[in-house]
Amino acid sequence: MVTKNNYVRVGQEAPNFSAIAVYDQEFKKIALSDYLGQYVILLFYPLDFTFVCPTEITAFSDSYKEIQALNTEILGISVDSEYSHLAWIQMERDLGGLGNLNYPLVSDLTKYISSSYNVLTEEGKALRGLFIIDKQGIIQYSLVNNLDVGRSVSETLRILKAIQYVQSHPDEVCPADWQPGQATIINNPQKSKDYFQSI
Repeated sequence: MVTKNNYVRVGQEAPNFSAIAVYDQEFKKIALSDYLGQYVILLFYPLDFTFVCPTEITAFSDSYKEIQALNTEILGISVDSEYSHLAWIQMERDLGGLGNLNYPLVSDLTKYISSSYNVLTEEGKALRGLFIIDKQGIIQYSLVNNLDVGRSVSETLRILKAIQYVQSHPDEVCPADWQPGQATIINNPQKSKDYFQSI
């Protein structure tokens, strides 16, 4: 387990884990290492049956096809049991439930995963941590919100696309608010001037 003095950071290998998840209303044991060769979005959230959490979880599920098309999988993670996850999935959305999801919800009942990613609060809940892990298992992006503020699917997609672009174009970097199709910057003191002269 990662200690308080050994924080995971962007550019480091993502801590591996195995746990029970709920997917397609079935219990399934999964490991992060199962997803090597794909990008992974880890979506930590505080607790089942709360208020902001279902808005985030369902929003990512509704965008799953677009995310999957980018060779990316999503894993939702909280400190609840797999039985709690299943009950919440079986509850309809108009009652505050999730309905069927397009990706697994992982049970972190031991709190090992949340601790490993340094998102566990002193009260034993996970902060709203979001990590994008690349095909080699390296953390490329991390964001942690406090409990009361939800995250943006559209911004996550933008960042994911930018990460994938620069990994496939190693001589280029993406400027602020970059969207696919827009100009990038050549990672060179002289050639970078072409971008700055164009804006």
